[in-house]
Parts: sequence; C-alpha cells; structure tokens
Amino acid sequence: MKRHVLPASVAVSALAVHIAWAAPGAQDRVYTADQNSNTVSVINPATNSLLGQIRLGNARPDVLSPLYKGEINVHGLGFSPDHKTLLAISNGSNSVTFIDTATNKVKGVAYIGRSPHEGFFTADGKQVWVVVRGENYISVIDPTTYRETHRIETTPGPGMVQFLPDGNLAFVVSSFNPVVDVVDVRSRKVVKRIPVVSPFSPFLQFTPDFKEMWMTHKDVGKVTRIDTRTLEVKGVLDTGMITNHLAFAKTAGGTFAYVTVGGDNAVKVFATGDPPAPVATIPVGALPHGIWASDDGSRMYVGLENGDAVDVIDTASNKVIARAPVGQAPQALVYVSGAVPQGDGAANLSPRGNSDPINIALQPVSGQGKGFVVARNLGLIDALEVSLFNLKPDTVYSVYVSGQKNPVASFRTNAKGMANGTAIGPMREVANALSSKEVTPSKVVVIEGDGAASADKAVLVSGN
Repeated sequence: MKRHVLPASVAVSALAVHIAWAAPGAQDRVYTADQNSNTVSVINPATNSLLGQIRLGNARPDVLSPLYKGEINVHGLGFSPDHKTLLAISNGSNSVTFIDTATNKVKGVAYIGRSPHEGFFTADGKQVWVVVRGENYISVIDPTTYRETHRIETTPGPGMVQFLPDGNLAFVVSSFNPVVDVVDVRSRKVVKRIPVVSPFSPFLQFTPDFKEMWMTHKDVGKVTRIDTRTLEVKGVLDTGMITNHLAFAKTAGGTFAYVTVGGDNAVKVFATGDPPAPVATIPVGALPHGIWASDDGSRMYVGLENGDAVDVIDTASNKVIARAPVGQAPQALVYVSGAVPQGDGAANLSPRGNSDPINIALQPVSGQGKGFVVARNLGLIDALEVSLFNLKPDTVYSVYVSGQKNPVASFRTNAKGMANGTAIGPMREVANALSSKEVTPSKVVVIEGDGAASADKAVLVSGN
C-alpha cells in the first residue's frame, strides 16, 4: 500500500471551522444521543440547562411493536463544518437523521446498511461518511439529497471515521478487528492498515495540532496514539475498564486529554507530552460515555450513560461544576458553537420524558468479580441493564432480585469473563405504601449457574 507523509503544518480542521474560540455562549449547544429514549437532548452551555429534546422515536419497549416507525437506538452524533446541521445515527433502524440546528427540525433521513455507529461530514462539508459497523463499509451520503451515493469497503466492523483538515486522509477505527484503516478521501481507497492492540475501538479524535490521532479500546481499557505523518503507532496508555470516548482541551496550562472510563465512573486526564502523563482523575456520575470540549477548552461535557445526565467539568480546576438531566442512556455527545444564530433555540423541542434511573453497584462475595445494574422505570416494572466483569469465562450466571423465586435474567460470559444485557423485571420496593410514596431499590444477587438462588453460590451482591 502507498505510504502517505503529511506536510508539517495543517490547515483549520472541519471540526474547528467558524470557531470564535469564545467561552460557552447562549448560541452554542451541547447535544446527546439518547439510546433508550430515542431522543437528542439539547443543552444550553451558557446556563448548563436542558432546553428540551428532539424526539426521533419512542422509548423502549414501544420499539418492539411490528408497526413501529420511528428511529431505534439513537447512538452517534456528528455535525457540519458550518455548524448548521446535526447528524444523529440510529443503529437499530439503520438511519442517519439530518437536523437543522437553528430550528431543531428534521430535514431528512437516510436509511443505510446494518447497524451504523458514527458519522461525520468531510472537511469540505460536501459529503457525509457514516461507518456501517454491522457490515464492512462506509456509507457516503449526499447531505442535500439525503441519499447514499457510494460505499467504501473497509475492514469489517468500522467503528468511527474522522478526517484530517486538509481533506486528504480519513482514519477509520474498527469495532471487530485490531486495525485502523487509513483512507485516501479522493480515491476512496484504503491506503494503509495500522495494527493496534485491541479489536474493539469505538472512538477516535485528533490532538488540537493534528499531529496525533488518539483512539479508545473499550474492551481492554487502553488508548492508542498514532502519528498522523508517519501513520505509525506512537504509544499505548493504560486508562481503565470500559474506556469509552476522549476529548482534548487546549488551555493556558497546556493541552490535555480527557478520557471517559466507565468502569471507574471517572474521567482521567493526561498531559499530552511525549510520553503523555496522567495528571488527574475526576469522579463523575454513572458510566461516563460521550465527551466533548467547549471551543475555548474551559469546559468539558460528559454524557453519563447510566446517569441519564451530563456532567460539566471546569478544566482549570478539573472539578464537576454542574449537572444537566438528559434522555435515557446518552451515548455520543458533541459541542456545537454558534448552532443557533438568533433567538433562544427552543423551538420544536419536547420536555424531558424520562425519570432518573437507579444505579446499583455489585460487589464480590469472593474473587475479583464486579458489576453493576441500572434500572429505568417502565411503569409497573423496570428495564434492568446488567453488566458483569472479571468472572469465569464461558459460564452462565443468574441475576436475582429480592422477593423473586426465579431469576430476572441469566447471562453467559464471554472469553474474558464479561457479560451484559437487558432484562425486564421488578427492581423497586414500595416502602410504607399506605403513608409514603418513597421507593427503594431491591437487593440483587448474582449466582453461578442457572439453579435456584443460594447463599453459597453467590458471587456478586448489591450493597443495599
């Protein structure tokens, strides 16, 4: 394959076009892709308040109806260089929704291949590239007609694509294979495949000087750095279990990388020297996922997948200074400056339709296992999202809640001793039903095997 070496200096990025480098203002917006409620939540970063939601579909479990027509699993986000168009990628309905940022109205929808994950505009704004993670290609979409025009073959399972600012090269990480594809944008051909340490990479971002591309490895808790001139790996950082997304803040004190680490409910901060050095660990809410910086680097916005909220970090103090409620299970998050040219930008938004979730940590009875359960209310019952780690590989584990004779769910771990999934069941107990409306979470026990619950088989228990 042909070797590409880039010039020492690069032009302004598609991510930075039209940026005024001002503090968060009333015309800027923070967006989250809310996977369970199938909404896009809209936050005013000047006040760190939720303005409302763009409803692209119904919340679970309505999506199971054979007559359902809305979008499913609103997951990925991107935006145009002029900041006038927001992309929302829904991997359950195989769709890319184009949203006008000034009015919050849907302009068009493109339906593409199986399970798209993330997408972004090319540097010139003339094309949208969306990775089709359930297959082996990038879907190229015309943003004026909302139709697919080309397919670019990649390594199976592409996870995300981003472009260097001169528009010549695109970097594509994979969710199923330990490689990065480098694509020549003009020819739409892969010109190099770079081996990396893990097959599961959901996110990538460039350093502010575009000399490096950093990518996360969710399954092994690492971040890989790639030199964008030589197209070689420069190093690998250990970050922690469930390393999700990352973002960079260029501040008066230097340039820093902020990495969301879901297993620690933390954002880890690294100085971007060579090699990078850890400088802070910031506690945040439940299961941090998406993250993006304000244009001036003064704020970092963190989506809490199991907290249904966004934490706001002040990068000068590296402390959380605000929290805004959003939809259910926020995934991707982006900051778009100047998204609303005039007015309050609240048109066509719906109020938040979900209550806050209950998060329960699971502690080991013995051994190194760990896990967590998040319960979201569906009326008389709850949707239980269960995540288990550090258990025996290829083994069945059953989850019980207090007062239930049968398990609410059983899961088989993978080769790394991990399992996750969603079940429907009771998770809350009414306390003093005649005189109080308070509810408390049920106790949770995880046992090895699929038999009846017994104390001697318990491997994980909740701390309630």
